[in-house]
Amino acid sequence: MSKLRQRGIEVYDWIERRLGLAKPIVEAAEHPIPASSASWWYVFGSAAMVLLGLQVVTGILLALVYTPSAGEAWNSLQFLNNHITLGWLLRAIHGWGSNFMIAIVLIHMVQVFLFGAYKFPRELTWMIGVMLLLLTLGMAFTGQVLRFDQDAYWGLGIGASVTSRVPLIGQQLVHALLGGPIIGGATLSRFFALHVFVIPGILLLSVGLHVLMVLRLGINEWPMPGRLVRKATYEREYHELIRKDGIPFTPDAAWKDALFAAAIMLAVLACAFFFGPFGPTGPPDPTIIQTSPKPDFAFLWIYAVLAFLPPDLETPFLLIAPVILIGALLLLPIVAGEGEKHWSRRPVAVLMVACIAVTLGVFTRLGTYTPWSPIMNAWTGDPVPVAYLRKRTPLERRGAVVLQNKQCRDCHSLGGSGGLRGPALDSIAARMTEDQIIRQVLQGGGNMPSYGNALNPAETTALVHFLLTLRGKDLPPAVDASQHLTNRVPRD
Repeated sequence: MSKLRQRGIEVYDWIERRLGLAKPIVEAAEHPIPASSASWWYVFGSAAMVLLGLQVVTGILLALVYTPSAGEAWNSLQFLNNHITLGWLLRAIHGWGSNFMIAIVLIHMVQVFLFGAYKFPRELTWMIGVMLLLLTLGMAFTGQVLRFDQDAYWGLGIGASVTSRVPLIGQQLVHALLGGPIIGGATLSRFFALHVFVIPGILLLSVGLHVLMVLRLGINEWPMPGRLVRKATYEREYHELIRKDGIPFTPDAAWKDALFAAAIMLAVLACAFFFGPFGPTGPPDPTIIQTSPKPDFAFLWIYAVLAFLPPDLETPFLLIAPVILIGALLLLPIVAGEGEKHWSRRPVAVLMVACIAVTLGVFTRLGTYTPWSPIMNAWTGDPVPVAYLRKRTPLERRGAVVLQNKQCRDCHSLGGSGGLRGPALDSIAARMTEDQIIRQVLQGGGNMPSYGNALNPAETTALVHFLLTLRGKDLPPAVDASQHLTNRVPRD
């Protein structure tokens, strides 16, 4: 045994002499922190890193079986669920780990905000933390798409239609995201690359930089009422505090981080075991649109907000609100980098956190039972009014049947009956030309997902011909103004 131990020491010395990892690792583990920071309020960052490690490990194992193909993705998940020993548990751990990671990162950011840890000199640390939250949400969204079930398919269609609203570059973004104007074979490969390579790579790099800055600048001290942050004196005061009252992170504070991280891991395992994995539901079939797609838990509040917003406010909300919110978070340490840290002296900050928490909670709750913008049973109750079928050709009447069977009236009303999220169809031909209607049906846009894969050419032709008969009270048909001007004969 002594010879084996001696041999192990020699191997370790050989490796250490060349890599020199021991010294920086020990220094990082034993870096001094304020004694007041060895608190249960400071354990969320470490727990988030442990959950990230869990996601990396389970993600690698899942990638060994998962097939990133539109035709095989659903089958590979079914194979994992039903034919690989504990495959369902592996998927469940990965899914629940994602939800827990989002929750822990959010709680960590709230703690940092309330404790004023974003102030000088930790401004950049906060900004990177904001980006880590966005990357974590991006991982969750792309992960849901990879399930590629019926809900994911149509949920992605809605997401693509939202992306198309971005001014000037909306269509280019949709093409880059989907690999074309509609959800096709290239779509899943792109989301697989985002979920497995691009976002995790940026995430791990950002986490490394975030941890490096925490070690470089030190862990934020427990805020005290009346102890103000001043750029001219803070660093000297912090180092003086460390000299007088500092303790090594390991073991004096690390045991709390380890204990909390272990409790979170046990909670993830318990949820995975008792509740199982998320989906997949039915296999994706673009010809079946009888579905009410819902996002995963972290995005339910967005789902509910969009369900309640008037249609004319959706685009401004989707394009402006995220920019304002992310911009405000990034600029926060710049405009409020000095001053009071303690939450009792910052009532506006406390009130803001409380309002945001209540709002997210309420809308998340509403999102569990609030229907998406379509009224999913509108088509079953009321047939196409007879007035819209009189004096119609057989092809146009066939289009009315397509309109009914494909549930177009979930979003669009006709004769006062149907959904209200999309515009009424009674005078659609007076507002849009034939080319515009064809493009809207096939590629979507605005608040409408694309139906290029849901309709065969005969159905598309019949539907468009029927829609061209809907001109309200004999309004003139829409014309292409640019083409009309081009065809005009110029006068001398």
